[in-house]
Amino acid sequence: MFSDKTYSSRRALLRERVTRGGLIILPGNGEAPANYPSNTFHFRQDSTFLYFFGLNHPDMVGVLDIDAGEDTLYGDDLSMDDIIWTGPQPTVAELGARIGISQTKPLAALPEQITLALRKGRPVHFLPPYRAENKLLLSRLLGVAVDALSNYISVELALAVVSLRDKKSDEEIAEIERACEIGYQMHTTAMRMCRPGVVEREIAGAIEGVAMQYGAGVSFASIVSQHGETLHNHCYDGVLESGRLLLVDAGAETTMNYCSDFTRTFPVNGKFTQKQKDIYNIVLAANARTFELAGPEKLYRDIHLEACRVIVDGLKDLGIMQGNTDDALEAGAHALFMPHGLGHMMGIDVHDMEDIGEKYVGYDLETKRSEQLGVSALRMGRRLKPGMVMTDEPGIYFIPAYIAKWKAEGLNKAFIRFDRAEQYLDFGGIRIEDDLLITPTGNRILGKRRVPVTVEEIEAFMAEN
Repeated sequence: MFSDKTYSSRRALLRERVTRGGLIILPGNGEAPANYPSNTFHFRQDSTFLYFFGLNHPDMVGVLDIDAGEDTLYGDDLSMDDIIWTGPQPTVAELGARIGISQTKPLAALPEQITLALRKGRPVHFLPPYRAENKLLLSRLLGVAVDALSNYISVELALAVVSLRDKKSDEEIAEIERACEIGYQMHTTAMRMCRPGVVEREIAGAIEGVAMQYGAGVSFASIVSQHGETLHNHCYDGVLESGRLLLVDAGAETTMNYCSDFTRTFPVNGKFTQKQKDIYNIVLAANARTFELAGPEKLYRDIHLEACRVIVDGLKDLGIMQGNTDDALEAGAHALFMPHGLGHMMGIDVHDMEDIGEKYVGYDLETKRSEQLGVSALRMGRRLKPGMVMTDEPGIYFIPAYIAKWKAEGLNKAFIRFDRAEQYLDFGGIRIEDDLLITPTGNRILGKRRVPVTVEEIEAFMAEN
């Protein structure tokens, strides 16, 4: 945990930024049963609760009284029956003291505070709930049907939380750097293990073990696949084959739940073919172009399009695309090969704050999400500010069904040479991802050691290991 002053200061700033007054209710997460009540999934605290309260304990709720300037932590002390199974645990009062809160109450007292505020006509601010248990809790407390909760979400609170969380402090950056170091260990472990005959799940299991060994586990379900053209491929049944590429998209959380998110794509036998090098180097150039451009006041949407420009030009050089690059980008022709966005914000969440709502996190009044092919999948288009942490993850994918669909419909046929694209139907996909911090003068790559990334670095590393 950070110091109590960190959490007290964050809560005070939040109260200042929600100017309508009233109460702010921030529920933590509870345990979730996997297949029966006492066998639960791995506990993961709500990230906004972590940001303002820092407590990695289930079944707690924080309430901020904006008008009184008071914070209350609700939770129940464990019974002796609980302690038999868990061992001694701090009381709620002791936990509150760690984060600068002197007023603690049992959960049964929570409805009284909320009901009293509602009777007085005071606003009760809450964020979009994403867990069923918290939807039911808010429904009961507010007397609002679960299906109607979205009509009462506090936009003011959402904007206030985003304004605080999107700029990372020095102590947060230090935590993210720790997550990046774990990520380095994960990805270099994958490179060491990669060879023909190995089953994908052997690598997936090993790197997730690294994440648990050095931190709190993975920041998302790892992608370890020879079918890199399937963007979120969580099937690990493949046996590695010489001549193919393995895509590994994986990250770690520290014990304070700050995240990393890297992707590397490398040859199973340790040597790229010329065909693989050609595509790989286009993606690497797009990744590098992002680092050239990213800095304060730049729109990430514009940087996305510049990375896509590199991809279009590179594919034109290989004869896979054709025509005027500007026209191709405007038409979204590059989306056949890169259907996703360039990146997203990262912090306590690997996709930071996306539970609050992408329209508040990745976009704003200046930049609204477009439905235009080629930018419609971009999660983050806003203007960059110092302290933001972003992912930079361009890719090129040859998706047989997608290529067949575009060809059959004649979509962007002025820019796509389908006969050449069809020569890559068994290629797979390549993605290269790093994490970057926006600084006052530009950006820097996060992590003390960058995972081998050039063709030469990857081949040398795999040859030595």
